[in-house]
Amino acid sequence: MAVFNIVHITKYQYKWPIKESINEIRLFPHNFENQDVLQFQLSITKNPDVAITMDYHGNRVGNFNIMKAHSEMIVETNLLVRTTHSQKIPEIDNVKVADLLTKLENDIYLLRLSYPEKIKKQIEVIKILKEIDFYDKSIIDITQQCNEYVFTNFAYTKGITNIETTIDEILEHRQGVCQDFALVLLQLLRTAGIPSRYVSGYICPNENGLRGEGATHAWVEIYTPKQGWLGIDPTNNIWTMDSHVKLSVGFNFTECTPIKGLFKGLAAHTLSVSVSIDYEDGTHFEGINDVLLQEVSAAFKKELDHAEQQQQ
Repeated sequence: MAVFNIVHITKYQYKWPIKESINEIRLFPHNFENQDVLQFQLSITKNPDVAITMDYHGNRVGNFNIMKAHSEMIVETNLLVRTTHSQKIPEIDNVKVADLLTKLENDIYLLRLSYPEKIKKQIEVIKILKEIDFYDKSIIDITQQCNEYVFTNFAYTKGITNIETTIDEILEHRQGVCQDFALVLLQLLRTAGIPSRYVSGYICPNENGLRGEGATHAWVEIYTPKQGWLGIDPTNNIWTMDSHVKLSVGFNFTECTPIKGLFKGLAAHTLSVSVSIDYEDGTHFEGINDVLLQEVSAAFKKELDHAEQQQQ
């Protein structure tokens, strides 16, 4: 068991004031069997009303608008959470993919999560599965071997990818961060026929040498009829443990994006994310990351340059 106090701050800064910012957030932590949310606070620039609904995956989703002009938007959450899922290898489970067929026929949700995305390099994914000899193995064995393959054959490198990087691109350069590792693992598992979903959250290892501390983290959950949803972390080659705090789940990153939105105006902007973690023993950790945004089109860049000239 472990208790963490996590402060997550997302800051958007605009070169010139923008208005009518419409946003959607998935920053509300899960209450589930191995995770208890003890306290939660949300604060947003200009204190807009936040309408909370539930999405297809059971995530709490917040929607809000900031209509007045602003040159900065800060979204801050303060979370006190207790986790009780100590690291362990799942119990002996001999369920195979073939044993899932009846279950999938009667569960649309699981069926959707068992189909891989359409990519150009799918033949490479199939080749990897053949390399680990996934045929006639249990779901647990396939998952562990795919997880180890991603951990071993993909380099953990920051600054190489962004939120728009595709699975094809990740397979080509075999580098990335937790989000990229999770996407590749999902493609492998779904190609093998295992219902799997993307998980967004935090990792709080307290200097245990695990990668991903100090920022939002990503991993994968698989479904087995015997044990339900089980989390596995390809970035660290482990099953999830007390250090993993879950925020949201989805088919891929797009369905788990912590914050996304639109605004009216013409302004270049930057995005930074900081996550600070306080541990029970008094240890404090804080990490700040400047997020790589999708490159703008040449036409839009021309408009930005023109707007900047007009401001001078």
